[in-house]
Amino acid sequence: MGKEEIVNRIISDAESEAAEIVRAAKERAQGIVEAAEQLAEKERAETSAELDERSKRISEGKAATARLDCSKIVLAAKRRVIDEIYARAHKKLLELNERDALKFLEKLLIENAEEGDEIIFAKNFPYAMGAVNLAVVKERGLSFSLGRADIDGGCILRGKKSDKNLSYSAILSADREERQAELAAKLFV
Repeated sequence: MGKEEIVNRIISDAESEAAEIVRAAKERAQGIVEAAEQLAEKERAETSAELDERSKRISEGKAATARLDCSKIVLAAKRRVIDEIYARAHKKLLELNERDALKFLEKLLIENAEEGDEIIFAKNFPYAMGAVNLAVVKERGLSFSLGRADIDGGCILRGKKSDKNLSYSAILSADREERQAELAAKLFV
């Protein structure tokens, strides 16, 4: 074997070995690429599922907020209706004629006045003079104050043990506290 043959053989072996190294490197690189693609696909799927879940939670949260806001709006509208009902009732009480105002006063006194109480009328109660003739005034020995109370209709009973606010706003406020749920149930079926 000559020198040239040996050199050719060494070159040939080196080329074969280099080709094998390149082929093995390409296989290894292909394996790494495939593993990276699988990992990327797995992470994409996990991220997609996480985004879907997050999107669903955000959507549900927004829907819950919208339902709550709608409920608040409806409740505020219902409250305005009830406010208007009581405002109109207050206005009607202030506009009662003498006979009806004294009849209402007598009912209040029968239910609330105690022996010897003093009646202090509202500044805007025009029928105080007519109250002198009410039977309950004589029966319970009620007296009348010369002063007037700064209330919106009705009167205050000054008693020995306690005072009672029988102003129209106090009466309507107590009625509202007691009957608001019942009234709302009837109005807003």
